[in-house]
Amino acid sequence: MAAQKINEGLEHLAKAEKYLKTGFLKWKPDYDSAASEYGKAAVAFKNAKQFEQAKDACLREAVAHENNRALFHAAKAYEQAGMMLKEMQKLPEAVQLIEKASMMYLENGTPDTAAMALERAGKLIENVDPEKAVQLYQQTANVFENEERLRQAVELLGKASRLLVRGRRFDEAALSIQKEKNIYKEIENYPTCYKVEFWSPAERTGTGTKRTGTDPREEKHLGKGNPLCVWPTQILAVGAWDRPKKTIAQVLVHLHRNDYVAAERCVRESYSIPGFNGSEDCAALEQLLEGYDQQDQDQVSEVCNSPLFKYMDNDYAKLGLSLVVPGGGIKKKSPATPQAKPDGAAGTAAEEE
Repeated sequence: MAAQKINEGLEHLAKAEKYLKTGFLKWKPDYDSAASEYGKAAVAFKNAKQFEQAKDACLREAVAHENNRALFHAAKAYEQAGMMLKEMQKLPEAVQLIEKASMMYLENGTPDTAAMALERAGKLIENVDPEKAVQLYQQTANVFENEERLRQAVELLGKASRLLVRGRRFDEAALSIQKEKNIYKEIENYPTCYKVEFWSPAERTGTGTKRTGTDPREEKHLGKGNPLCVWPTQILAVGAWDRPKKTIAQVLVHLHRNDYVAAERCVRESYSIPGFNGSEDCAALEQLLEGYDQQDQDQVSEVCNSPLFKYMDNDYAKLGLSLVVPGGGIKKKSPATPQAKPDGAAGTAAEEE
């Protein structure tokens, strides 16, 4: 079977070469027909698991399409060549070809396809070269953002942020999460995004049901009777659940950077999010900052071990569990405590005399 497919691929290559030849009565190569034959050869070699030959056929197909000014098809062929390199476990080379394909998709005016190719490349290289994956995810997010597809953009930024946290590149992670928050804010500025569905902790984990009626927290911000305070029966926006979660993640990142001021500023800025002030998220963050500022490791650990923190994305949950307060985590004692022991000791010594 494999030998038959290899012979089939070689026959298609021979036909492609004929289409490219010129002569007395044929002045121009037939790039379109040649590209078709190269594509068929690539499929045959792939089925025979001859990935090196399949890759070469894809590259020849891409060149033929380029000569024929068919950029979209050329990009597809380069992307297929990258997939052949993936099968050969040559991931960096595969990513290079997929990046080249994405640039051609953009040049052809198909940014969505370019973004999908870049995301695919990021997934390929994520475990081998996380730094490259971050770059690819950020490029993908930029493409989506330019096309005003903000939900897709913020999703890719989230992947980049988690990789940065995993690599303990906290300065870059803080900036990336801030950009996520900015895009969430922009999403919420659309008319439908002011109608937010709120969930209880049980509902967030799927054990509860959606609520309808009036949300008193929204009434506090928008005024009683405002139609935007109604809990809808459908989720219309990303709003009050995602942004506080990003605030928690950003606070954890800043505390790992030993930047208490930046962490406190994040919480203060989040008070403007409808429903955040007085919420479970707000109370937990205030308690976390208080414990960190007072070097109370027990209080910090208690907050970071709460379900609110433990059920975040795994990378952020690990940040919480590994958070250590300055000074080695020794809880500060009140001034009266150390004075009591010497007095007691002195009294005991006097009685013994």
